Amino acid sequence: MIIRSKAPLRLGLAGGGSDVSPYSDLYGGLVLNVTINLYAYCTIEETIDNQIVIHSYDNNFVGNYSSSKELEIDGNASLIKGVYNRVIKEFNLSPLSFKITTYNDAPAGSGLGTSSTMVVCILKAFVEWLSLPLGDYEVSRLAYEIERIDLKLSGGKQDQYAAAFGGFNYMEFLPNDLVIVNPLKIKRWIIDELESSTILYFTGASRSSAKIIDAQKKNTASKNHDAVSAMHEIKQGASDMKRALLKGDILSMASLLRTAWENKKKQSSQVTNSIIERAMEVAIAEGALAGKVSGAGGGGFIMFLVDPIKKTSVEKALSKLEGFIMPFSFTDGGVHGWKIYPTDDIRKM
Repeated sequence: MIIRSKAPLRLGLAGGGSDVSPYSDLYGGLVLNVTINLYAYCTIEETIDNQIVIHSYDNNFVGNYSSSKELEIDGNASLIKGVYNRVIKEFNLSPLSFKITTYNDAPAGSGLGTSSTMVVCILKAFVEWLSLPLGDYEVSRLAYEIERIDLKLSGGKQDQYAAAFGGFNYMEFLPNDLVIVNPLKIKRWIIDELESSTILYFTGASRSSAKIIDAQKKNTASKNHDAVSAMHEIKQGASDMKRALLKGDILSMASLLRTAWENKKKQSSQVTNSIIERAMEVAIAEGALAGKVSGAGGGGFIMFLVDPIKKTSVEKALSKLEGFIMPFSFTDGGVHGWKIYPTDDIRKM
């Protein structure tokens, strides 16, 4: 039997960073995001040879292990191993035998939540294979714990929930790790207008978000006034952006995006760099209304809002730089998995 799963990557619209502890624990966080038609993929092939074969295309890694209840976390395919170890432990299972293959539509460090989305995707494949009793909230929470607690990787909470639920979501991150996901019903014309007004530009450089997020956590813990005040404004921006989105007010969304970018840069000196600033300058000069790096910053994708009639000229100007334009559309579906049965198995059903 073959099990497959896919989970959508997310584009942060507002509030990103307020979902990171300790800020969310102390003050509560608000995030507005939407999933796009770029995905993480996972395939599990059930075997009977007492082996675990891992093929991670994103890391260009292939590994072969004897089936056991725990795989060593050694820096190779850590996300896959982390999910496997937690599933075995959480549900008190015997060692499994399988081949697993994973890959992403976007490069690691893109700012689209690739790592967390992949964890959700891998976990969903195990849920489908083993019929585990996990809904969207449970998958999100377990994926968060695997990444942040088990593997000790820095980051927030929004990516796991975005991948599991899909679509436009207004998320509340409260003390004691309480998360409330509020799906938004956006009118079709607003979705079309926002897509027509958005450019997703890859800077040509991936980055690790860990140092930026660790700096943010340090600023919050030490109560750095400027950084914490800026994060308060970023959080408020999520509420304001939601109202503008529901009305289809793109100009107000652009204004809020500009403010969010300025506040984001106050979180760490590594949020921006010469490559990002050059792309911002070029886009604004050609008529872009606003831009903001997706994710923690430092590289990856920049989201630009533009007047649709100026979109082509902005894209042409950006295409002369080192990066590239990524075509995309918004999607309303979250992670899902399915099974493929061999022909003989189907005939027996």
